[in-house]
Amino acid sequence: MLPVAGDFLFRYRNVIFPLCWPLALFPSPTLFDHPLLAAGLGFAIAAIGQSVRATTIGLQYIVRGGRNRRVYAKDLVTGGVYAHTRNPMYVGNVLILVGLAIASNSWVCIAVLIPVYVFVCIAIVAAEERYLRERFGADFAAYCRDVPQWLPRLRGIRSTLAEHQFNWRRLVIKEYGTPLGWTWTWGILVLLSLARADGGIGAYRTSALAIIIVMSVMLVLWILARIMKKSRRWNSA
Repeated sequence: MLPVAGDFLFRYRNVIFPLCWPLALFPSPTLFDHPLLAAGLGFAIAAIGQSVRATTIGLQYIVRGGRNRRVYAKDLVTGGVYAHTRNPMYVGNVLILVGLAIASNSWVCIAVLIPVYVFVCIAIVAAEERYLRERFGADFAAYCRDVPQWLPRLRGIRSTLAEHQFNWRRLVIKEYGTPLGWTWTWGILVLLSLARADGGIGAYRTSALAIIIVMSVMLVLWILARIMKKSRRWNSA
């Protein structure tokens, strides 16, 4: 039953959570009395999640993005970060979403978004692993025996990093949109949190300006990355 739900959620995974973020507009008890504490802690956790994603893509990319909105895998990738956890991209995604939920400083967001997203990830992974088990059989079964499904096995991570050449070009091409997406979501959520705080945004004018600057810088970096992605010279190098 869980893989069936995962197949459905996989098709709509990119639109589920943008539709949930208006929860931040609902009246809610705050997580911290000081909204900037929530903002800083949330950013740090989300940045760790982004680092997990970036390291995964930079070391050994897995072609498992789906085809025609269905689960698909070209090869069984077991190297790089995938030698330490079977689902590093989802681990990174969960950390990013947890960070954003905390940054909202809203118990409503935390109580709804985190459990929902964890369920979505578990269901999608169940669908993906059913597919991989059917396609790769004994090889995938052996991989499952050797590598944990979620929590990374840290033993040997230094050797993994030393053995692989980090592919910065692939990272830019494949991942340039994600940092913009979560930093802008973070910025909007924090500005909403500041607006609800005592004194409103006016009491946090300097912090609000800093957040807007961060969002602007990320937009400029996204534009530059997109230009590089479209450049024939970049793609042929």
